[in-house]
Amino acid sequence: MHATSHLFEAVEAYSLWQQDPEHVRFADCRFSLQDVTYGPQAFAQGHLPEAIYAHLDHDLSGPIVPGQTGRHPLPEVANFEATLRGWGIDHDTHVIAYDDSSSVFASRLWWMLHWVGHTRAYVLNGGLAAWSGQGLPLVQEIVKPSPGTFQAQVNSDLVVEATDILQNLHSPELVVVDAREQDRYAGDREPLDARAGHIPGALNHPYQDNLTPDDTFLSPQELVSVLSAVWGTPAMDETVIYCGSGVSACHTVLAAAHAGLGMPKLYPGSWSEWITDPERPVAQGHSS
Repeated sequence: MHATSHLFEAVEAYSLWQQDPEHVRFADCRFSLQDVTYGPQAFAQGHLPEAIYAHLDHDLSGPIVPGQTGRHPLPEVANFEATLRGWGIDHDTHVIAYDDSSSVFASRLWWMLHWVGHTRAYVLNGGLAAWSGQGLPLVQEIVKPSPGTFQAQVNSDLVVEATDILQNLHSPELVVVDAREQDRYAGDREPLDARAGHIPGALNHPYQDNLTPDDTFLSPQELVSVLSAVWGTPAMDETVIYCGSGVSACHTVLAAAHAGLGMPKLYPGSWSEWITDPERPVAQGHSS
């Protein structure tokens, strides 16, 4: 693995853990929006060696405030810092996140680690299927790591809030990208949120378009081509990604980083927060 990579292949991840288990922490991010008991149960049945379980609702999100937040608001920094320490994370720990959902939930943890200044953050390319496909071991033993020493240093440049988007909605420099499926973007279907549609002017790039048929990421060269076809070649600090609740958008942030384009900003509240204020405009249809 080279220093600029954000992904680990299964065999190299296992090799690094074998060589230096003290400085590698696997993070199991399996989750189901339809069944919140799924992830912990799947983890108990078998997981990567010495992995911890990262629960989307409890560990990777803060409390929902009805009428103010989206469905998965970011936790308070101090709380997330405490969570990371509880997982045994130090500043020199390689954290390798994985799931069985196209790396969507793993990407959320990857992004949050960068948000609090932990850049030794990675996603297992292809997730659990890639690991098992290589015949690598799964265990049922649940470890309790010794407390870590990680101290958060927030990178606020990675985040955009609704007010920032609203103030720059008609700026030609701002590029807003919706990472949801096309029918949700268009407002034809909305299974999760109270209103359908998208932020006016937003482009649509479903996060699934970052992947090959076996749920590994496209190559950097392929991602450059795919992403550039959607959003051209803007500066990443003028590019904002959002989704339904700030989870799958992290997948496209990771895709851009893996492509060598840099990290676009994330609107963590995303669509489910945007629509809490009826004054914020909403668009529908397949083009804005």
